[in-house]
Amino acid sequence: MARTATIVRETSESKVELSLNLDGTGKTDIDTSVPFYNHMMTALGKHSLIDLTIKATGDTDIDAHHTVEDIAIVFGEALKQALGDKRGIRRFADATVPLDEALAKAVVDISGRPYCVCTGEPEGFEYCMIGGHFTGSLVRHVMESIAMHAGICLHLQVISGRDPHHIAEAEFKALARALRFAIEPDLRVDGIPSTKGAL
Repeated sequence: MARTATIVRETSESKVELSLNLDGTGKTDIDTSVPFYNHMMTALGKHSLIDLTIKATGDTDIDAHHTVEDIAIVFGEALKQALGDKRGIRRFADATVPLDEALAKAVVDISGRPYCVCTGEPEGFEYCMIGGHFTGSLVRHVMESIAMHAGICLHLQVISGRDPHHIAEAEFKALARALRFAIEPDLRVDGIPSTKGAL
């Protein structure tokens, strides 16, 4: 059965159209209306091997926050929908990804229980303006929104880093690589990988 999802979310603040295929090759077509977020979501699709299409508009004349958040919500919902009952997946995975001086580690559990812990971002990172539209604080907010709406447990740690662009990109790529392995079918798994019989 195809592990795909398409979701359209429209509010007074944004409109998001998102499609994904968990068994893709990392092909992306991203237009979030926030340039740095385009870069991050393209990296997320590319390194997770999730085919991902996003078309979004919003009140970015006020702030990028609403549009960025709503895309993360929709991505999480689509991920949850495409995973279905999670039969046969690896479920747990981790990845550590460098980008020059930055190093980030992501650990995920496709558990059905949303939880997010983000640590290690350097002091002041949340106030940095990256690419002219995207504040450092949005990285953690995106991760929390994805985890909550996908129903996954995510631990994300910045181990080192100086350049805000590098730190954010390492975080997104670490999540991508961890997701790639966690959502992959495991030929040794028969049924749902939980002692409860459900995820």
